[in-house]
Amino acid sequence: MYTQADYILGKNPRSLSYVIGYGNNYPAHIHHRGSSIASISVLQSAVGCVQGFETWYKRSQANPNVIYGALVGGPNDKDEFSDDRFNYEQTEPTLSGTAPLIGLFARLQSFWKLCR
Repeated sequence: MYTQADYILGKNPRSLSYVIGYGNNYPAHIHHRGSSIASISVLQSAVGCVQGFETWYKRSQANPNVIYGALVGGPNDKDEFSDDRFNYEQTEPTLSGTAPLIGLFARLQSFWKLCR
């Protein structure tokens, strides 16, 4: 039997980790400006709102930046997930979703240390 933490980290029907950067299979088109637009140091110029939307948000390629540790919204009630920037309900990472997960993993880490 899998726990919710196992499920979030990839032990699910899609074998997809909903934590960005964890494992080999995680969402690559997350709804996050900092992740979906290349950095100013790479582009050598600033990206305005219109350019950010037209040039970067609408592109089909994976995000150029990985937001390690961010938890996306995840699957719907039918266990379906669409890795698409326009699907913000499922692909947007939030502090309110990620923070409790970090607390859970911190607690699990403390148990792991006791078992060693």
